[in-house]
Amino acid sequence: MEEIVPAAGAEQYVALDFADSALALPGGQFIDLLGTPAQANRWLAERGLAPEDAGLAEMCTAQLRSLREQIRSLLAARVAGAPALPAALAAVNDAMTQVPTVALLLWDDKEGPRREVPCPTNQILDHALAALAANAADLLTSEDAERLAMCGSPPCNRYLLRHGRRQWCSVRCGDRARAARSYARRARA
Repeated sequence: MEEIVPAAGAEQYVALDFADSALALPGGQFIDLLGTPAQANRWLAERGLAPEDAGLAEMCTAQLRSLREQIRSLLAARVAGAPALPAALAAVNDAMTQVPTVALLLWDDKEGPRREVPCPTNQILDHALAALAANAADLLTSEDAERLAMCGSPPCNRYLLRHGRRQWCSVRCGDRARAARSYARRARA
């Protein structure tokens, strides 16, 4: 598999990189960087959102993919100048509010009161989801949101922050778009 270069803006906004973790490629190919628990764990670890040994389960991975689709929905609405879907807004806001800011107070008959984080794996996932949701909210409310665009090289489905006239997420997509235009010109002639 060829190396996947992050789209412009992904280095500033991990939520943009997250939204672009499902890639449509020419020839009907599709790559999901969160396709399995191991892939999702690796993706989170590479971005400092989870330890390498977090041990995500399929349920955790499904939650990540679900939040990704909700964030993609919000990015699409922003690019199109359309209203956001209420479910997408709710998903992002829920992810941001699910993280306890402190350990909970627990009490049992033998040990009495104690402070404890509920489940370490759940906490890792909740923190990752909250960080991704908060970063998406930061992107959508920043001045950079005006530069948010969809890659202009079908079938690519990635988002990017435009710089100047750049309309593509990568050199590969730009080359593919230029080659398609050149072919169309030759075919017309």
